[in-house]
Amino acid sequence: MQKLPQTLTVSGLKHCRGEVTLPGSKSIANRALLIAALADKPVVLKNLLRSDDTARMLEALNALGVEVEEVTPTQVVVHGCSGQWTTVPERLLLGNAGTAMRPLVAVLAATLTGKQSVTLDGDPRMRERPLGDLIDSLVERGAALDCLQNQGYPPLAVSSGLQAGDFTIDGSVSSQYVSALLMALPLLAEDSTLTLTGDVVSRPYIDLTIAMLGSFGITIKPISERQYAITGGQQYRSPGEYFIEGDASGASYWMAAAAIAGGPITIQGVGQHSIQGDIGFADVVQRMGATVEWGENSVTVSGSGALQPIDFDGNQIPDAAMTIVPLALFAKGRTSICNVANWRVKETDRLAAMATEARKFGATVEEGADYLIIDPPAVLKQATVDTYDDHRIAMCFALLGFSANGVNVNDPGCCKKTYPQFFNELSRLCHIDLLP
Repeated sequence: MQKLPQTLTVSGLKHCRGEVTLPGSKSIANRALLIAALADKPVVLKNLLRSDDTARMLEALNALGVEVEEVTPTQVVVHGCSGQWTTVPERLLLGNAGTAMRPLVAVLAATLTGKQSVTLDGDPRMRERPLGDLIDSLVERGAALDCLQNQGYPPLAVSSGLQAGDFTIDGSVSSQYVSALLMALPLLAEDSTLTLTGDVVSRPYIDLTIAMLGSFGITIKPISERQYAITGGQQYRSPGEYFIEGDASGASYWMAAAAIAGGPITIQGVGQHSIQGDIGFADVVQRMGATVEWGENSVTVSGSGALQPIDFDGNQIPDAAMTIVPLALFAKGRTSICNVANWRVKETDRLAAMATEARKFGATVEEGADYLIIDPPAVLKQATVDTYDDHRIAMCFALLGFSANGVNVNDPGCCKKTYPQFFNELSRLCHIDLLP
Protein backbone atom coordinates (compact mmCIF):
# COMPACT_ATOMS: atom_id res chain seq x y z
CA MET A 1 0.00 0.00 0.00
CA GLN A 2 1.26 3.48 -0.89
CA LYS A 3 2.07 5.54 2.20
CA LEU A 4 -0.56 8.22 2.61
CA PRO A 5 0.02 11.69 4.10
CA GLN A 6 -1.21 12.59 7.57
CA THR A 7 -3.92 14.68 5.94
CA LEU A 8 -5.26 13.99 2.44
CA THR A 9 -7.16 16.65 0.47
CA VAL A 10 -10.04 15.14 -1.50
CA SER A 11 -11.54 17.77 -3.79
CA GLY A 12 -12.48 18.45 -7.37
CA LEU A 13 -14.34 15.15 -7.78
CA LYS A 14 -16.92 15.56 -10.56
CA HIS A 15 -17.59 12.09 -11.92
CA CYS A 16 -17.07 8.56 -10.66
CA ARG A 17 -17.52 5.80 -13.18
CA GLY A 18 -16.04 2.53 -14.33
CA GLU A 19 -15.50 -0.89 -12.78
CA VAL A 20 -14.04 -1.77 -9.40
CA THR A 21 -13.22 -5.17 -7.91
CA LEU A 22 -13.74 -5.37 -4.19
CA PRO A 23 -11.16 -6.79 -1.81
CA GLY A 24 -12.26 -9.86 0.11
CA SER A 25 -14.67 -9.33 2.97
CA LYS A 26 -13.02 -8.85 6.36
CA SER A 27 -15.92 -10.53 8.13
CA ILE A 28 -15.75 -13.59 5.89
CA ALA A 29 -11.95 -13.66 5.75
CA ASN A 30 -11.36 -13.84 9.50
CA ARG A 31 -14.14 -16.36 9.95
CA ALA A 32 -12.71 -18.43 7.10
CA LEU A 33 -9.19 -18.36 8.52
CA LEU A 34 -10.31 -19.62 11.94
CA ILE A 35 -12.76 -22.17 10.53
CA ALA A 36 -10.11 -23.49 8.15
CA ALA A 37 -7.69 -23.81 11.08
CA LEU A 38 -10.30 -26.02 12.79
CA ALA A 39 -10.73 -28.23 9.70
CA ASP A 40 -9.52 -31.81 9.33
CA LYS A 41 -7.47 -31.21 6.16
CA PRO A 42 -5.85 -28.30 4.30
CA VAL A 43 -8.12 -25.57 2.92
CA VAL A 44 -7.23 -23.28 0.00
CA LEU A 45 -8.65 -19.82 0.73
CA LYS A 46 -9.02 -17.61 -2.34
CA ASN A 47 -9.52 -13.82 -2.53
CA LEU A 48 -8.24 -13.40 1.03
CA LEU A 49 -8.23 -9.80 2.24
CA ARG A 50 -4.80 -8.67 3.42
CA SER A 51 -5.36 -5.99 6.03
CA ASP A 52 -4.56 -5.16 9.64
CA ASP A 53 -7.41 -7.31 10.96
CA THR A 54 -6.57 -10.40 8.93
CA ALA A 55 -2.90 -9.94 9.80
CA ARG A 56 -3.83 -10.18 13.50
CA MET A 57 -5.77 -13.40 12.91
CA LEU A 58 -2.94 -14.91 10.86
CA GLU A 59 -0.46 -14.03 13.62
CA ALA A 60 -2.71 -15.66 16.22
CA LEU A 61 -3.09 -18.86 14.21
CA ASN A 62 0.64 -19.00 13.62
CA ALA A 63 1.23 -18.62 17.36
CA LEU A 64 -1.18 -21.53 17.94
CA GLY A 65 0.89 -23.72 15.64
CA VAL A 66 -1.29 -23.55 12.52
CA GLU A 67 0.69 -23.63 9.30
CA VAL A 68 -0.52 -21.09 6.72
CA GLU A 69 1.18 -21.37 3.36
CA GLU A 70 1.04 -18.28 1.14
CA VAL A 71 0.57 -19.10 -2.55
CA THR A 72 -0.12 -15.51 -3.61
CA PRO A 73 -0.93 -12.45 -1.46
CA THR A 74 -4.65 -13.27 -1.80
CA GLN A 75 -4.48 -17.08 -1.81
CA VAL A 76 -3.30 -19.17 1.12
CA VAL A 77 -3.41 -22.79 2.20
CA VAL A 78 -4.43 -23.27 5.82
CA HIS A 79 -3.33 -26.61 7.23
CA GLY A 80 -6.14 -27.35 9.64
CA CYS A 81 -5.38 -28.93 13.00
CA SER A 82 -8.90 -30.12 13.94
CA GLY A 83 -8.86 -27.79 16.92
CA GLN A 84 -5.83 -29.49 18.49
CA TRP A 85 -3.37 -26.61 18.84
CA THR A 86 0.25 -27.71 18.61
CA THR A 87 1.41 -24.73 20.66
CA VAL A 88 -0.41 -22.48 23.13
CA PRO A 89 1.36 -19.15 23.66
CA GLU A 90 1.08 -17.11 26.84
CA ARG A 91 -0.46 -14.16 24.99
CA LEU A 92 -2.17 -13.34 21.69
CA LEU A 93 -2.12 -9.67 20.65
CA LEU A 94 -5.11 -8.89 18.41
CA GLY A 95 -4.90 -5.13 17.88
CA ASN A 96 -8.41 -3.73 17.36
CA ALA A 97 -9.69 -6.75 15.42
CA GLY A 98 -13.08 -7.62 16.88
CA THR A 99 -13.51 -10.32 14.22
CA ALA A 100 -10.47 -12.03 15.72
CA MET A 101 -11.00 -11.37 19.44
CA ARG A 102 -14.65 -12.45 19.81
CA PRO A 103 -14.50 -15.84 18.03
CA LEU A 104 -11.12 -16.74 19.50
CA VAL A 105 -12.45 -16.26 23.04
CA ALA A 106 -15.20 -18.81 22.44
CA VAL A 107 -13.26 -21.25 20.28
CA LEU A 108 -10.29 -21.36 22.64
CA ALA A 109 -12.64 -21.87 25.61
CA ALA A 110 -14.02 -24.89 23.73
CA THR A 111 -10.70 -26.37 22.57
CA LEU A 112 -8.07 -25.72 25.24
CA THR A 113 -7.35 -28.78 27.36
CA GLY A 114 -5.80 -29.56 30.73
CA LYS A 115 -3.88 -26.66 32.20
CA GLN A 116 -3.55 -24.76 28.92
CA SER A 117 -4.22 -21.04 29.19
CA VAL A 118 -3.74 -18.03 26.89
CA THR A 119 -4.30 -14.32 27.42
CA LEU A 120 -6.08 -12.42 24.65
CA ASP A 121 -5.24 -8.72 24.49
CA GLY A 122 -5.47 -5.83 22.07
CA ASP A 123 -4.71 -2.16 21.57
CA PRO A 124 -6.11 0.58 23.86
CA ARG A 125 -9.40 0.81 21.93
CA MET A 126 -9.90 -2.97 22.08
CA ARG A 127 -9.55 -2.75 25.86
CA GLU A 128 -12.58 -0.41 25.77
CA ARG A 129 -14.75 -2.71 23.61
CA PRO A 130 -17.07 -4.86 25.75
CA LEU A 131 -16.99 -8.65 25.94
CA GLY A 132 -19.14 -8.99 29.04
CA ASP A 133 -22.18 -10.71 27.52
CA LEU A 134 -20.02 -13.29 25.73
CA ILE A 135 -17.93 -13.87 28.85
CA ASP A 136 -21.04 -14.35 31.00
CA SER A 137 -22.53 -16.84 28.56
CA LEU A 138 -19.34 -18.92 28.53
CA VAL A 139 -18.70 -18.73 32.29
CA GLU A 140 -22.24 -19.97 33.01
CA ARG A 141 -21.28 -23.18 31.20
CA GLY A 142 -17.98 -23.75 33.01
CA ALA A 143 -15.46 -21.74 30.98
CA ALA A 144 -12.50 -20.44 32.98
CA LEU A 145 -12.25 -16.79 31.90
CA ASP A 146 -10.41 -14.15 33.90
CA CYS A 147 -10.52 -10.43 33.02
CA LEU A 148 -7.11 -9.17 34.09
CA GLN A 149 -7.86 -5.43 34.33
CA ASN A 150 -11.53 -4.44 33.94
CA GLN A 151 -14.39 -6.91 34.26
CA GLY A 152 -15.99 -7.61 30.89
CA TYR A 153 -13.06 -6.27 28.84
CA PRO A 154 -9.70 -7.49 27.52
CA PRO A 155 -7.07 -8.46 28.47
CA LEU A 156 -8.70 -11.80 29.15
CA ALA A 157 -7.14 -15.10 30.23
CA VAL A 158 -8.87 -18.11 28.66
CA SER A 159 -8.53 -21.66 30.01
CA SER A 160 -10.31 -24.97 29.47
CA GLY A 161 -13.53 -26.10 31.11
CA LEU A 162 -16.40 -25.15 28.80
CA GLN A 163 -19.24 -27.66 28.95
CA ALA A 164 -22.09 -28.30 26.52
CA GLY A 165 -25.65 -27.45 27.48
CA ASP A 166 -28.10 -24.56 27.27
CA PHE A 167 -26.43 -21.26 26.36
CA THR A 168 -28.09 -17.83 26.42
CA ILE A 169 -26.63 -14.64 24.91
CA ASP A 170 -27.91 -11.07 24.60
CA GLY A 171 -27.99 -10.45 20.86
CA SER A 172 -28.51 -6.68 21.12
CA VAL A 173 -24.85 -5.66 21.55
CA SER A 174 -22.95 -7.54 18.84
CA SER A 175 -23.76 -10.34 16.42
CA GLN A 176 -20.09 -11.34 16.76
CA TYR A 177 -20.91 -12.83 20.17
CA VAL A 178 -23.53 -15.07 18.57
CA SER A 179 -21.24 -16.04 15.70
CA ALA A 180 -18.46 -16.86 18.17
CA LEU A 181 -20.71 -19.31 20.02
CA LEU A 182 -22.01 -20.86 16.80
CA MET A 183 -18.41 -21.56 15.76
CA ALA A 184 -17.39 -22.98 19.15
CA LEU A 185 -20.33 -25.09 20.35
CA PRO A 186 -20.14 -27.80 17.64
CA LEU A 187 -16.67 -28.62 19.00
CA LEU A 188 -18.01 -29.63 22.44
CA ALA A 189 -18.56 -33.31 23.12
CA GLU A 190 -22.29 -33.08 23.86
CA ASP A 191 -25.27 -31.28 22.33
CA SER A 192 -26.11 -27.65 23.09
CA THR A 193 -28.82 -25.09 22.49
CA LEU A 194 -28.22 -21.37 21.96
CA THR A 195 -30.98 -18.89 22.84
CA LEU A 196 -30.80 -15.22 21.82
CA THR A 197 -32.34 -12.49 23.96
CA GLY A 198 -32.84 -8.77 23.36
CA ASP A 199 -33.28 -6.95 20.04
CA VAL A 200 -30.92 -9.01 17.88
CA VAL A 201 -28.56 -6.76 15.93
CA SER A 202 -26.95 -7.55 12.56
CA ARG A 203 -28.85 -10.79 12.05
CA PRO A 204 -27.49 -11.11 8.47
CA TYR A 205 -24.02 -11.65 9.97
CA ILE A 206 -25.40 -14.54 12.02
CA ASP A 207 -26.91 -16.02 8.86
CA LEU A 208 -23.56 -15.53 7.13
CA THR A 209 -21.79 -17.50 9.87
CA ILE A 210 -24.30 -20.35 9.64
CA ALA A 211 -23.89 -20.48 5.84
CA MET A 212 -20.09 -20.60 6.17
CA LEU A 213 -20.25 -23.32 8.81
CA GLY A 214 -22.40 -25.36 6.44
CA SER A 215 -19.68 -25.12 3.79
CA PHE A 216 -17.31 -26.74 6.30
CA GLY A 217 -19.64 -29.57 7.27
CA ILE A 218 -21.10 -28.05 10.44
CA THR A 219 -24.87 -28.23 10.95
CA ILE A 220 -26.72 -25.58 12.94
CA LYS A 221 -30.44 -26.34 13.32
CA PRO A 222 -32.74 -23.34 13.84
CA ILE A 223 -35.50 -24.11 16.36
CA SER A 224 -36.95 -20.60 16.02
CA GLU A 225 -35.69 -17.11 15.12
CA ARG A 226 -34.13 -16.92 18.58
CA GLN A 227 -32.97 -20.46 19.27
CA TYR A 228 -30.59 -22.93 17.66
CA ALA A 229 -29.81 -26.60 18.28
CA ILE A 230 -26.14 -27.52 17.93
CA THR A 231 -25.10 -31.16 17.82
CA GLY A 232 -21.92 -31.82 19.76
CA GLY A 233 -18.87 -33.71 18.53
CA GLN A 234 -19.03 -32.29 15.01
CA GLN A 235 -15.92 -32.15 12.85
CA TYR A 236 -15.00 -29.23 10.65
CA ARG A 237 -14.48 -30.71 7.17
CA SER A 238 -12.29 -29.11 4.52
CA PRO A 239 -14.20 -28.22 1.34
CA GLY A 240 -10.85 -28.22 -0.48
CA GLU A 241 -11.24 -24.63 -1.68
CA TYR A 242 -13.22 -21.71 -0.31
CA PHE A 243 -13.71 -18.40 -2.15
CA ILE A 244 -14.07 -15.29 -0.01
CA GLU A 245 -16.67 -12.88 -1.38
CA GLY A 246 -15.84 -9.25 -1.96
CA ASP A 247 -16.52 -6.90 0.93
CA ALA A 248 -20.17 -5.82 0.73
CA SER A 249 -19.56 -3.12 3.36
CA GLY A 250 -16.84 -1.73 1.09
CA ALA A 251 -19.28 -1.81 -1.82
CA SER A 252 -21.42 0.78 -0.02
CA TYR A 253 -18.89 3.55 -0.72
CA TRP A 254 -18.96 2.91 -4.47
CA MET A 255 -22.75 2.65 -4.48
CA ALA A 256 -22.87 5.99 -2.69
CA ALA A 257 -20.30 7.56 -5.03
CA ALA A 258 -22.39 6.53 -8.03
CA ALA A 259 -25.56 7.85 -6.38
CA ILE A 260 -23.89 11.22 -5.74
CA ALA A 261 -21.89 11.63 -8.95
CA GLY A 262 -23.96 9.68 -11.48
CA GLY A 263 -21.74 6.72 -12.25
CA PRO A 264 -22.33 4.19 -13.57
CA ILE A 265 -20.08 2.08 -11.39
CA THR A 266 -19.98 -1.69 -11.76
CA ILE A 267 -18.85 -3.37 -8.54
CA GLN A 268 -17.34 -6.83 -8.97
CA GLY A 269 -17.20 -9.36 -6.13
CA VAL A 270 -20.74 -9.28 -4.79
CA GLY A 271 -23.96 -10.04 -6.63
CA GLN A 272 -27.53 -11.17 -6.39
CA HIS A 273 -26.65 -14.33 -4.42
CA SER A 274 -24.27 -12.72 -1.91
CA ILE A 275 -24.37 -14.19 1.60
CA GLN A 276 -23.59 -10.78 3.15
CA GLY A 277 -26.36 -8.66 4.60
CA ASP A 278 -24.61 -5.39 3.77
CA ILE A 279 -25.49 -5.92 0.12
CA GLY A 280 -28.84 -4.54 1.32
CA PHE A 281 -27.29 -1.08 1.03
CA ALA A 282 -28.33 -1.28 -2.62
CA ASP A 283 -31.91 -0.82 -1.41
CA VAL A 284 -30.83 2.36 0.40
CA VAL A 285 -29.39 4.03 -2.70
CA GLN A 286 -32.43 2.96 -4.71
CA ARG A 287 -34.74 4.62 -2.19
CA MET A 288 -32.58 7.75 -2.38
CA GLY A 289 -32.88 7.92 -6.18
CA ALA A 290 -30.23 5.68 -7.74
CA THR A 291 -30.74 2.84 -10.22
CA VAL A 292 -29.39 -0.62 -9.37
CA GLU A 293 -28.82 -3.53 -11.75
CA TRP A 294 -27.78 -6.95 -10.46
CA GLY A 295 -25.47 -9.52 -12.00
CA GLU A 296 -24.42 -12.96 -10.81
CA ASN A 297 -21.29 -11.59 -9.12
CA SER A 298 -21.65 -7.86 -9.69
CA VAL A 299 -23.90 -4.88 -9.14
CA THR A 300 -24.08 -1.68 -11.22
CA VAL A 301 -25.28 1.60 -9.73
CA SER A 302 -26.18 4.81 -11.59
CA GLY A 303 -27.25 8.10 -10.00
CA SER A 304 -30.04 10.41 -11.09
CA GLY A 305 -28.45 13.67 -10.00
CA ALA A 306 -30.83 14.31 -7.09
CA LEU A 307 -30.78 12.46 -3.76
CA GLN A 308 -33.93 12.05 -1.69
CA PRO A 309 -33.79 11.92 2.12
CA ILE A 310 -34.52 8.65 3.88
CA ASP A 311 -35.64 7.27 7.23
CA PHE A 312 -33.68 4.07 7.79
CA ASP A 313 -33.51 1.43 10.51
CA GLY A 314 -29.85 0.39 10.44
CA ASN A 315 -30.09 -2.46 12.97
CA GLN A 316 -29.44 -5.23 10.45
CA ILE A 317 -26.63 -3.55 8.45
CA PRO A 318 -24.96 -1.14 10.92
CA ASP A 319 -21.58 -0.97 9.15
CA ALA A 320 -23.02 -0.12 5.74
CA ALA A 321 -25.61 2.19 7.33
CA MET A 322 -22.78 4.57 8.22
CA THR A 323 -22.51 5.43 4.52
CA ILE A 324 -25.97 7.01 4.69
CA VAL A 325 -24.40 9.93 6.60
CA PRO A 326 -22.45 11.37 3.63
CA LEU A 327 -25.45 10.69 1.36
CA ALA A 328 -27.62 12.64 3.80
CA LEU A 329 -25.34 15.65 3.44
CA PHE A 330 -26.08 15.72 -0.30
CA ALA A 331 -29.81 14.96 0.02
CA LYS A 332 -32.62 17.52 -0.22
CA GLY A 333 -34.21 17.26 3.21
CA ARG A 334 -34.00 15.52 6.59
CA THR A 335 -32.55 12.01 6.91
CA SER A 336 -32.78 9.83 10.00
CA ILE A 337 -30.81 6.69 10.86
CA CYS A 338 -32.14 4.77 13.87
CA ASN A 339 -31.56 1.59 15.88
CA VAL A 340 -27.76 1.76 15.60
CA ALA A 341 -26.78 1.77 19.28
CA ASN A 342 -24.03 -0.74 18.54
CA TRP A 343 -22.16 1.96 16.59
CA ARG A 344 -20.94 3.01 20.04
CA VAL A 345 -18.99 -0.22 20.65
CA LYS A 346 -17.17 -0.39 17.33
CA GLU A 347 -13.67 0.89 16.48
CA THR A 348 -14.72 4.16 18.11
CA ASP A 349 -18.02 5.61 19.34
CA ARG A 350 -19.31 5.96 15.80
CA LEU A 351 -22.55 7.71 16.73
CA ALA A 352 -20.70 10.54 18.43
CA ALA A 353 -17.98 10.64 15.78
CA MET A 354 -20.32 10.73 12.77
CA ALA A 355 -22.42 13.46 14.39
CA THR A 356 -19.36 15.55 15.25
CA GLU A 357 -17.83 15.31 11.78
CA ALA A 358 -21.09 15.89 9.88
CA ARG A 359 -21.63 19.14 11.80
CA LYS A 360 -18.31 20.45 10.46
CA PHE A 361 -19.89 20.69 7.00
CA GLY A 362 -22.68 22.92 8.31
CA ALA A 363 -25.27 20.20 8.93
CA THR A 364 -27.64 20.28 11.87
CA VAL A 365 -27.32 16.90 13.57
CA GLU A 366 -29.32 15.49 16.47
CA GLU A 367 -27.56 12.61 18.19
CA GLY A 368 -29.62 10.27 20.34
CA ALA A 369 -28.77 7.12 22.23
CA ASP A 370 -29.26 5.03 19.09
CA TYR A 371 -30.00 7.44 16.26
CA LEU A 372 -28.90 10.43 14.16
CA ILE A 373 -31.17 13.00 12.51
CA ILE A 374 -29.38 15.02 9.82
CA ASP A 375 -30.51 18.27 8.19
CA PRO A 376 -28.01 19.22 5.48
CA PRO A 377 -27.03 22.84 4.89
CA ALA A 378 -27.89 24.76 1.74
CA VAL A 379 -24.17 24.82 0.92
CA LEU A 380 -21.68 22.31 2.30
CA LYS A 381 -18.73 23.93 4.03
CA GLN A 382 -15.17 22.82 3.47
CA ALA A 383 -13.99 20.84 6.49
CA THR A 384 -11.18 18.77 7.91
CA VAL A 385 -12.50 15.51 9.34
CA ASP A 386 -10.94 13.48 12.10
CA THR A 387 -11.14 9.73 11.54
CA TYR A 388 -10.58 8.33 15.07
CA ASP A 389 -8.41 5.51 13.69
CA ASP A 390 -11.65 4.21 12.13
CA HIS A 391 -11.50 3.07 8.52
CA ARG A 392 -15.22 3.49 7.86
CA ILE A 393 -15.27 7.11 9.01
CA ALA A 394 -12.40 7.90 6.62
CA MET A 395 -14.10 6.25 3.64
CA CYS A 396 -17.51 7.76 4.41
CA PHE A 397 -16.31 11.34 4.59
CA ALA A 398 -13.98 10.97 1.60
CA LEU A 399 -17.23 11.13 -0.40
CA LEU A 400 -17.45 14.83 0.53
CA GLY A 401 -14.79 15.26 -2.13
CA PHE A 402 -17.79 15.50 -4.49
CA SER A 403 -18.93 18.71 -2.78
CA ALA A 404 -17.98 22.09 -4.20
CA ASN A 405 -15.49 22.79 -1.40
CA GLY A 406 -14.08 19.30 -0.86
CA VAL A 407 -12.75 17.77 2.33
CA ASN A 408 -9.48 17.16 4.16
CA VAL A 409 -9.24 13.67 5.66
CA ASN A 410 -6.94 13.21 8.64
CA ASP A 411 -5.13 9.86 8.93
CA PRO A 412 -6.41 8.36 5.66
CA GLY A 413 -4.05 5.43 6.21
CA CYS A 414 -6.47 3.97 8.78
CA CYS A 415 -8.29 2.45 5.77
CA LYS A 416 -5.69 -0.31 5.79
CA LYS A 417 -7.84 -2.07 8.38
CA THR A 418 -10.16 -3.34 5.61
CA TYR A 419 -9.52 -1.51 2.31
CA PRO A 420 -5.85 -0.60 1.82
CA GLN A 421 -6.35 0.50 -1.81
CA PHE A 422 -9.45 2.63 -1.26
CA PHE A 423 -7.94 6.01 -2.12
CA ASN A 424 -6.07 4.59 -5.11
CA GLU A 425 -9.36 3.25 -6.44
CA LEU A 426 -11.16 6.52 -5.74
CA SER A 427 -8.50 8.37 -7.75
CA ARG A 428 -8.82 5.92 -10.64
CA LEU A 429 -12.60 5.93 -10.83
CA CYS A 430 -12.78 9.73 -10.55
CA HIS A 431 -9.95 10.26 -13.07
CA ILE A 432 -8.12 12.60 -10.73
CA ASP A 433 -4.80 12.27 -8.92
CA LEU A 434 -5.52 12.54 -5.21
CA LEU A 435 -2.31 10.98 -3.96
CA PRO A 436 1.03 12.76 -3.60
